[in-house]
Amino acid sequence: MNTFLENQNWRYATKKFDATKIITTQDLMILKEAIRLSSSSYGLQPYKVIIVENPELRAKIQPSAWGQSQIVEASHLIVFANETNFGDVGIDNYIKNTSETRAVPVESLQGYASFIKSNILTLPEEARNTWTSKQTYLALGNLLNAAAELKIDVTPMEGFVDTEVNEILGLDQLGLNATLLATLGYRHDQDATQYYKKVRKSNDELFITL
Repeated sequence: MNTFLENQNWRYATKKFDATKIITTQDLMILKEAIRLSSSSYGLQPYKVIIVENPELRAKIQPSAWGQSQIVEASHLIVFANETNFGDVGIDNYIKNTSETRAVPVESLQGYASFIKSNILTLPEEARNTWTSKQTYLALGNLLNAAAELKIDVTPMEGFVDTEVNEILGLDQLGLNATLLATLGYRHDQDATQYYKKVRKSNDELFITL
């Protein structure tokens, strides 16, 4: 079987982490780079990724995440937070970064900047916030795949109270909103879930070829 598919079959949403096992600095850098290289609409990456290592902060977050033990037992906790009311500043910063990265005059990118703004800034704020929140799921996907390659377990979580996590981490003041949590580490040998057979739809049920 293809190694990628083998790793996808290996991974699962870990229910119990081994708190004694910590992700190495080198592996964490690889995971961060995988997140950084993730695709996003227009390449804008309208979000921040908060890595919570502080055990006191994680203990505060746990009740807001339905008391899930992974929050405090995993090696690392990652919070994906979308930018709220994303607009001119974020787009202008992206155009500036593109100019510097590709060594092209910023003036030559103004047409593209106007195109992006015409598609985004015309949206109501609520729709823009929904759009930026969806971008975080693309980054999570890259994290899941990269971690599986390294045999690092990741549990993605939507089960938390975003307003409470925002308050604990001070995200509101940064113009951010927590959309996803992901706990990273190594499965505990007592986690029975790792032995369950993966349940997915069959090809016939899932795919439609037109």
